[in-house]
Amino acid sequence: MRTRLLPLLILLFAGVLLALGFPLAVGRAQAQQQKVVVDRIDDTARFASLAQFVTAPSRPDERRDTLRKELKRYFETYRIRAGVFDRNGRAMAAAPSDWHVPKESGKGGSAASRDPRARAFEEALAGRRSHDPPQVWPWQDDTSRITVASPVIRDGDVAAVVVIDSPTDALRSRIRRDWLAIGAGEAAAMLLALGAALRLTGWVLKPVATLDRATHEIATGTFTSRVVAASGPPELRRLVNSFNEMAGNVEDLLEQQRAFIADASHQLRNPLAALILRIELLALELPDGHEEIASVQAEGKRLARVLDDLLDLALAEHADASHVELADIAEIAGERVAAWRAKAEEKGVTLESAGQSAATGWADPVALSSALDAVVDNAVKFTPDGGVVTVTVRAEGDAVTVETADGGPGLTEEEMERIGDRFWRSNRHQNIAGSGLGLSITRALLSAGGARLSFAHNEPRGLRVLITVPRTAPAGHRPEAAAPPTAGGHGAQGLAER
Repeated sequence: MRTRLLPLLILLFAGVLLALGFPLAVGRAQAQQQKVVVDRIDDTARFASLAQFVTAPSRPDERRDTLRKELKRYFETYRIRAGVFDRNGRAMAAAPSDWHVPKESGKGGSAASRDPRARAFEEALAGRRSHDPPQVWPWQDDTSRITVASPVIRDGDVAAVVVIDSPTDALRSRIRRDWLAIGAGEAAAMLLALGAALRLTGWVLKPVATLDRATHEIATGTFTSRVVAASGPPELRRLVNSFNEMAGNVEDLLEQQRAFIADASHQLRNPLAALILRIELLALELPDGHEEIASVQAEGKRLARVLDDLLDLALAEHADASHVELADIAEIAGERVAAWRAKAEEKGVTLESAGQSAATGWADPVALSSALDAVVDNAVKFTPDGGVVTVTVRAEGDAVTVETADGGPGLTEEEMERIGDRFWRSNRHQNIAGSGLGLSITRALLSAGGARLSFAHNEPRGLRVLITVPRTAPAGHRPEAAAPPTAGGHGAQGLAER
């Protein structure tokens, strides 16, 4: 989300800075030029006052020499061309001496297409001082100049025109310096804006990121995960508090459900055992081969297995990863295959081991052994006489996979979506002993240690059950000082019979 929110804030800040920077830059350029224009207007006014005496009929030669000297000194000092011209554009005095007003100054045509000196001269002939010459920009070349003209008034009429033509090198340099200062200020402001945007997005999104992690942890089974609302907008802090309340309620409900299943299973075991015992005593008084009493005994034993499975399921779902350790997964798989080989041979099924002889991974050895017992038992149970069950161990990347492939009837696509659900059994397998809880317990045991249980079709027939064990230690795992437990299947046989 930060990658989407941060560019939007940066674009917003950049747009604001540009909207402020461009008018400021134009204003600084206009202000610098206005200073030059005002200064040149003052100069034209001074030369116009001198030119009044030149245009007077008395002693014109001496006054003209004085004017020429002033114009020459002005040009030599500032390198600015200046001159006084009569109404016809003839030079009365100019510096340099060959400088003149363009001949097309009195001709028609648009103002933009004529020389700036011609436009300024015509404005002065009309009795107006130059006040708005074209704006000079830093990227213009040395041919760009500022022309200012002022009329010489005698007896209420325009007798001559003073024209000053200034180079723009210094002006363009000052404008560039101002623009560089503005650009540096804009860059500094943009850096500050970027820092503010980073802080703002971090402040806003930190509760979201924390909430996302907690949600993922709860989704993967860590129901004790909570979010600490230490910072962020008030709305997100309220959302975090609501999330914590919801997570607490969900955890309480699940705990109540587990406790109810465990308590109910435990409380029903004793009355059921007493009932089965009375049924067996009653059977002693009935003739041998009585079908009804045999059916009642079978159902009683099945109900006892279901209660045991429910209790084990509640315990498995309440398990944690405290017993996870680095173990040889291939060795554990080999031990369970050896333990089940006799029962497989008794049924006429060949049970084989394949794959790597050594592959380490992080798992609870007891839980993994129980899970393998349940998976191998199902594979042997559903494989017909003469079939083959293969247990293969593979280390691939950051996981170790134990694959159990059988040669049974397999499952349809619809059944593949439901396998592992509690109490679910295929309609084709209702005559085979079991409660439908074995794979559910297996999945709960594996999930507590970070392992996964998945299913796939086997070719040409049958089912593949895959147990995936991580090869990296769980986050926050602390190795135990005690020696690791053996891979023996404590309680494995009871789980496998489900």
